[in-house]
Amino acid sequence: MSLKRSAGILLHPTSLPGRYGIGDLGKEAYSFIDFLESAGQNIWQVFPLGPTGYGDSPYQCFSAFAGNPLLISPDLLIQDGLLEKNIQIPKFDSAKIDFGPLINFKFELLNQAYEKFKEQNYSLEDYCRYFCDENKDWLDDYALFMAAKEFHGGVEWTKWSDDIAFRKDNAVELWTIKLEDRVNFHKFIQSVFFKQWSSLRSYANNKGIEIIGDLPIFIAYDSADCWAEKNLFSVNETGKLEFVAGVPPDYFSETGQLWGNPLYRWDVMERNNFRWWKKRFTNLLKLVDIIRIDHFRGFESYWEIPGGAPNAINGRWVKAPGEKLFSEIRKELGDLPIIAEDLGVITKEVADLRDKFNFPGIRILQFAFGASGDKRFLPHNFDKNCVVHTGSHDNETTKGFFENEKKNKTGVYKHAKKYLQADDKSLTFAAIKSAYASCANIVVIPLQDILELGNEARMNFPGKLGGNWCWRFTKEQLNKSIAKVYKEMAELYERTNISKGDY
Repeated sequence: MSLKRSAGILLHPTSLPGRYGIGDLGKEAYSFIDFLESAGQNIWQVFPLGPTGYGDSPYQCFSAFAGNPLLISPDLLIQDGLLEKNIQIPKFDSAKIDFGPLINFKFELLNQAYEKFKEQNYSLEDYCRYFCDENKDWLDDYALFMAAKEFHGGVEWTKWSDDIAFRKDNAVELWTIKLEDRVNFHKFIQSVFFKQWSSLRSYANNKGIEIIGDLPIFIAYDSADCWAEKNLFSVNETGKLEFVAGVPPDYFSETGQLWGNPLYRWDVMERNNFRWWKKRFTNLLKLVDIIRIDHFRGFESYWEIPGGAPNAINGRWVKAPGEKLFSEIRKELGDLPIIAEDLGVITKEVADLRDKFNFPGIRILQFAFGASGDKRFLPHNFDKNCVVHTGSHDNETTKGFFENEKKNKTGVYKHAKKYLQADDKSLTFAAIKSAYASCANIVVIPLQDILELGNEARMNFPGKLGGNWCWRFTKEQLNKSIAKVYKEMAELYERTNISKGDY
């Protein structure tokens, strides 16, 4: 994939301002796109857009195909006549998401919208016939999964009634009839999400802004995907996990990261020419312009951990058929706009797989100055075919990172100041400027770093339960002066829409 020299911002829609307790796809999302345009940016990068499950993480979703209902804008529902104007809104924290009460509140609104929809004497087929037909291959299973989960009090699918948990005989047909209204609710809500997101994406594209979306390599155990096609995943006939995903001890954790996701039965997937993966890539490209594959190295080899293990230490590397997969995808779908998140333990084999398909890799500036001092991440060592970030969702903010290194007196802080030729006050901005000035085709900076916020704005702490994915910015924090600075920098380093040719 040949990418034009460009610049963008990493911000998940949940972090947008707004009065409903969480960012959504309404007015503030459009305002953020306007800001991107005024700041000379041509990329908006987001996390996975699916319905979040365990830990509220966008990397642990109830579906690899569905959209997150929490992102639906109540204001747009009001415009469509599906909600009354006088909504009673609880007093939410404007700078932090409190998922417990927020989820209850948002689903109460979504249920009201659904009831209003039914009062208007439209059938589901009349309202979203095209959407339901086009997405039937995942939507039917997802809607039934969510309806059955509700019926069983929200527990994971292995604890449901045995017939529907394991899709015995004609259980799917019978439970679809039994839960017809709630099945239709979830189909309706998905049609609303895709309608709102499609309008927002078109607005961005019309302004010359492309969206980088995220594809987590693994799916959640408690998901419609695992429940509907168990033969594709590492679960036995009783639903017990035989093996799970994670990574060995690394920069983030001495005991590794135990993600707990089911692994793939690659032999089964290969026999049907990777049908499930083709469907997944095709579906995501309906939502975004460029796909970032999270944990790309898992397509070359993955860390296999026995089910029930207390941590990720006692695993093993197992080969994956990444070359066969991407060759088959290219054969059927053509050259797709893919970015490979090639962080972690990267071997020559992983790099060869990435380079065989010309996927841009990722560089994280913080890694250049951290304890390992990995020189691959210094700007003067970049190649053009890469994407550079100051940090990712799993890192400290850049300001927080430098503050901690200074406090711990590791020598990293002095090295960074010398390399970036910056003083204490300008260190974060100097790091961003070095990314812009580099030869990397794409630079994408987390909004927290652009706002020069400390670790109070950190998005995720790997291995920590609770308190993640909560950060939001306030409307007052983005202003014309910031837009002016970044537009000038984008123009100076030839990263605006007026840049000529491919780099």
